[in-house]
Amino acid sequence: MKKTAAVIVLILGILISLLGLTVLAGGTVASVVGSAQGDGYLTSGTARLSVGSHALTTPRLDAVGEGIPPRLPFDVGTLRLRASSAETGKEIFIGIASQADVERYLAGVHHSELLDVDSRPFRAEYRDIPGTTPPSPPGEQTFWTASASGAGEQELTWDLAAGSWAIVIMNADASLGVDSQVQAGFRSDLIRPAATGLLVGGAVALVIGIPLLILGAAGLGRHAEPPSGGPGGALPGTPVGVPATPGAAQLTLPRPAEPADRMPYPARLTGELDHALSRWMWLVKWFLAIPHVIVLAFLWFAFLVTTIFAGFAILFTGRYPRRLFNFNVGVLRWNWRVAFYAYAAAGTDLYPPFTLARTNYPADFEVDYPERLSRGLVLVKWWLLAIPHLLVVAALAGTTWTWQADTGDLGTTYERGTGLSLLGLLVLIAVVALLFTGRYQRPLFDLILGINRWIYRVLAYTSLMRDEYPPFRLDQGAGEVPRPVLAPPHEGTPLPRRGATEGQ
Repeated sequence: MKKTAAVIVLILGILISLLGLTVLAGGTVASVVGSAQGDGYLTSGTARLSVGSHALTTPRLDAVGEGIPPRLPFDVGTLRLRASSAETGKEIFIGIASQADVERYLAGVHHSELLDVDSRPFRAEYRDIPGTTPPSPPGEQTFWTASASGAGEQELTWDLAAGSWAIVIMNADASLGVDSQVQAGFRSDLIRPAATGLLVGGAVALVIGIPLLILGAAGLGRHAEPPSGGPGGALPGTPVGVPATPGAAQLTLPRPAEPADRMPYPARLTGELDHALSRWMWLVKWFLAIPHVIVLAFLWFAFLVTTIFAGFAILFTGRYPRRLFNFNVGVLRWNWRVAFYAYAAAGTDLYPPFTLARTNYPADFEVDYPERLSRGLVLVKWWLLAIPHLLVVAALAGTTWTWQADTGDLGTTYERGTGLSLLGLLVLIAVVALLFTGRYQRPLFDLILGINRWIYRVLAYTSLMRDEYPPFRLDQGAGEVPRPVLAPPHEGTPLPRRGATEGQ
């Protein structure tokens, strides 16, 4: 598949799959709503509404049910309201009528209009409408479409109908000061059929979208394959930094076995610091990176789907599909380039390329392809075995500050978290120092790269790319320099002593 065709197929697969998931989620919610309670009503919590005027009304409910015939063989929707006075023994009135009738009834009467209700913390907003005319008792009016009045909890049900309506809550004697406990519920015979339709439609969209997504990702993975010479184009087995001379005899010295926790990890992250960084450009890089962030949002969704697909492939075959492996490594590489540019290091002013493939960009990420993977580990390594590393990553890159806020509304207490992660704080220190000194502190850069390296190793492990457990170490620096090859004490023919002549 050509690259352009692969991109188009991937985009279609992502969009159709996202639509399918959205519709499926809507169908699931509708199914839960349809069977939420035995009486079929979806019920809100009880809220206390209190005003000092004669009446509390809702804003205009314009054209609720507009275009619906007056009679249908099924229930379009039924609203249920329950209200009681907060004062023991006091009678309350609740009614629904056309907006025009309510406006005529309350013309010149001091009343309040409910504007908005926030649930966490609970807070109700009202608009006070002044007036001096005392209203007549609401129970004496004949324009109510549905109403209930009396002491204790009163219940009102109303079938949805076309028109413009208003809900009114008053004391039964129309006195000042309405203090009520109110609960709302809604049911409809359309919810369950709609839920079934949404579930079927979402499933069909996923059946179409996911294969397209996998096909497009595999097509792009073919174009993101590394050079045949291995990562970076080097010949396999050639020591990094040691040029291979064609035709020259190579002397390989034996080396002692390294402990497993000191071995180089097969996922490599690099980043070269730009020594001519602008003092101020980091202030706008987050804005310049928005196009990349939008593309990456869709790519990460594709990454999740392809990882799940690869997990099943590993479970049954023991192999990670090569082209999907290349695609997923490309997504991580793309993400790292943008992170290195904008927020996770701010180490270069060079704008990242829009590609999954390796380029000459100063930030890169590569994972060695595994020929075989454990079928059993695929079930546990991405969550259970990774828990220690996930806790470390959460400490390095997660939100670090939380506080508790109290409010006087009904004694509500809630918590809110915000602030910078440790990684974000280190980057902020580095770029502020850059702003004032013109220099990016190299030791700080090395530490930042080490933290990112730890995070991306864990990403490679949890996305099933390798079976080797990530090391608990902070390999700082721009690149992962291989450990020196140390030869054991020389065995065999001794080297000639200084000053010795041939034949001695």
